[in-house]
Amino acid sequence: MAATVLIGAQWGDEGKGKITDLLSQDFDYVARFQGGNNAGHTVIHGDRTLKLHLIPSGVMYETVTPVIGNGCVIDPKVLLGEIDTLQSEGISCERLIISTNAHLIMPYHRDLDGASERRLGANEIGTTRRGIGPAYQDKAARLGLRMQDLFDRSIFREKVAAALIEKNDILQKVYGLPTYTVDAIADEYLAYAERLKPYVDEVSPLLNDALDRGDWVFFEGAQGTQLDIDHGTYPFVTSSNPTSGGACVGTGVGPARIDRVLGIAKAYITRVGAGPFPTELFDDDGRQLIDVGHEYGTTTGRERRPGWYDAVIVKSAVQVNGLTDLAITKLDVLSGFDEIKVCVAYEHLGKRYTSVPGHQSAFHHAQPVYETLPGWQTDITGVRRFEDLPGAARDYINYLEELSGVPVSIIAVGPDRAQTIFRDWERRQR
Repeated sequence: MAATVLIGAQWGDEGKGKITDLLSQDFDYVARFQGGNNAGHTVIHGDRTLKLHLIPSGVMYETVTPVIGNGCVIDPKVLLGEIDTLQSEGISCERLIISTNAHLIMPYHRDLDGASERRLGANEIGTTRRGIGPAYQDKAARLGLRMQDLFDRSIFREKVAAALIEKNDILQKVYGLPTYTVDAIADEYLAYAERLKPYVDEVSPLLNDALDRGDWVFFEGAQGTQLDIDHGTYPFVTSSNPTSGGACVGTGVGPARIDRVLGIAKAYITRVGAGPFPTELFDDDGRQLIDVGHEYGTTTGRERRPGWYDAVIVKSAVQVNGLTDLAITKLDVLSGFDEIKVCVAYEHLGKRYTSVPGHQSAFHHAQPVYETLPGWQTDITGVRRFEDLPGAARDYINYLEELSGVPVSIIAVGPDRAQTIFRDWERRQR
């Protein structure tokens, strides 16, 4: 278990923050490998609830080195704001390492993201409008700026000037927005360089050397499998690869070094933003999931779309990511239901699907095929052993395990760290 990847098995918001925070203390390094401040996770520090967007949860522990990999895109202002917030709480960020090759989110990226969404209107993708997509666009187009560029003033100005030839035209002629000058951007971004320089280093050699020494490395993904740009519900996806292969690309650690891939899934399912959602609920059951589960986005504050557990989507996540096991979160939220439904297949135009349809139209119009299980009317937030769960709750977990084909090793029965059941997960003894 020296190298473990944690990914979301649904559409994100599966409760990865709690599981990452809980397990991070067992590892020497916690490395974020994709995404930007469009993601968010909530951690508890004493009596305070902290919302992080870029810095890995491992920063909470003095024995852990938090790492932001080359696969991430970074808004320097947001990152420095998180560092200041953590340090004001007495949490040191001195151990933080940021890849020299991580790309920068520039001011025009944020403008273009918001303008594009407004122009799409009813067809908007539902982005967080934080410039993530445009930053990844520039990365692919070889117009991007990287962290290392902040530390060479002439190169930085040269690259910004090249980017603005195109960006200013689009901002002004397509969207009617103000343009930027090289001086204005350089004045802002080069001022960040002095504060960020102590954190910037080469991540691939760092993590590979750590694994050679026998250190434990935890790879933390953001979003979820169905938001992967290649394997998700395109175009209603993020702009990076939050699947397990992204951990290798986003940190420079080879796949043969990965020992375990843990998928996180809610005991039901939610989605933020637009896109198909076969098990979405618009009734009182959906309202109950939102209210009891406090289903509001960490980053956007938007109300999440709720639905019954979709075993088809999770089975796809098992295959795409090579999941070795699952963590099921928020089981306690289901405690108030007399009956609980699980989607085991889809139907569309007379055809039955037990895997995610390859054509977007079939997925968009898919009708869920449900199996109904009995609920339990018992508070389970104080349970710490699987055997002590109500029989219906144990049967539910066992059924999800059977449908996914991999064991459920961790079960969360409440938001606090202690409200967790470990079934087949050996904690490291430091």
